[in-house]
Amino acid sequence: MLEERHQPCNGHMLPNQQEIYQIIDLFECKRSNLIQILHQLQNIYGYLPDEVLIEVSERMSIPISEITGVVSFYSFFSTQPQGRHTIRVCLGTACYVRGGKKLIEKIQEILQIELGQTTADQRFTFEIARCIGACGLAPAVMIDNDVHRQVNSNKLKSILAKYE
Repeated sequence: MLEERHQPCNGHMLPNQQEIYQIIDLFECKRSNLIQILHQLQNIYGYLPDEVLIEVSERMSIPISEITGVVSFYSFFSTQPQGRHTIRVCLGTACYVRGGKKLIEKIQEILQIELGQTTADQRFTFEIARCIGACGLAPAVMIDNDVHRQVNSNKLKSILAKYE
């Protein structure tokens, strides 16, 4: 097993340099493997804290600006801690027309967070999806890997309660 992470004052686990180096070395420290390296590190930490990005930059001799550019370009990377569950409201054409925007407003009201934020209890992260490929089920909401179909404002509280 990899070494323990350092515990700072604020309670968040700081990444272990050796652990980061092991992942980079697994991918032969190749610039062409940067996305795979970042993906593996995000799987370990749940997100990509600045400390991880700095270590990757130094170990791989890639400017931090280039690494943060990659991280900010791809939507599947996050530099903020994520909730245990990710809620994605589909805003593809069918879902949007059938009430996707109203679902966003209702989720914001229920969870008291904005798009892209995580609840204070770290239970939910709230995002939108451009299309989840469930047009016949519109409007659709995806929580983790579960697709909820024909969702309306009245169904939201009971759906969210299943993930508490």
